[in-house]
Amino acid sequence: MPSTKLFVGNIPFATSESDLRELFGRSGGHVTSVRVIMDHETGRSKGYAFVEMSSSQEAERAINDLNNQSLGGRTIVVAEARPRPGAGGGARGSRAPA
Repeated sequence: MPSTKLFVGNIPFATSESDLRELFGRSGGHVTSVRVIMDHETGRSKGYAFVEMSSSQEAERAINDLNNQSLGGRTIVVAEARPRPGAGGGARGSRAPA
């Protein structure tokens, strides 16, 4: 079964990839990858990440469990990532939902 990539927005700037792996793992799924998006100029988090779950069912459960939940005092957004228009997909070809 194909994995499903999720967009995770409005995360606290101090959130690490291991923090997200633990959070999404607690929702009952297998996390296959996590990538916090960093600003190349400042080296700081941009406040969003991509989390890949091993199945669409696990991704759906994570969305239902975690969307609009509080993380470090911020309400996070969790949704299925969509490919950027004109991009071939993959980590650089994903973006937040519109």
